[in-house]
Amino acid sequence: MVIGKQFESSTNYQEFVNIVKEKNIKIHVVETGQKVSIEKNLYFDVLWPSSKHVVRENNINNNSLVCKMVYQNFSVLFTGDIEERAEKAILKEYKNTNILKSTVLKVAHHGSKSSSTEEFLDAVKPKIALIGVGEKNIFGHPNKGVLGRLERI
Repeated sequence: MVIGKQFESSTNYQEFVNIVKEKNIKIHVVETGQKVSIEKNLYFDVLWPSSKHVVRENNINNNSLVCKMVYQNFSVLFTGDIEERAEKAILKEYKNTNILKSTVLKVAHHGSKSSSTEEFLDAVKPKIALIGVGEKNIFGHPNKGVLGRLERI
């Protein structure tokens, strides 16, 4: 099991740790700069969270695990529940690189209005965007502004 480095504890996280210990599940805690190899030509680049740039605002969401799966010329960017503040930090971390550019984008935070800024989407330039969301959810996800930005790119 692979999880992103945690910077804040919670009851849920402690419960998770207890279950993992009880069931003797091996965990790999990762952060920015690490690579998880699956097999030849298939790996994940861990892009976030970063111990050097912890986002304190809405800590659990903004320090979600963000990784890019790469298989030959195909890639998927998984963005967890990051919001605009984390997107800006990630853009700053990877400026002057193309590492965010991905074939597919798993849209952050269920298409919430707090994510998927124009600058972030311009850096990713996905051909396909996927949003994990329940029909008629109480949060109104995905946000119409996010859908508009995705249509634009």
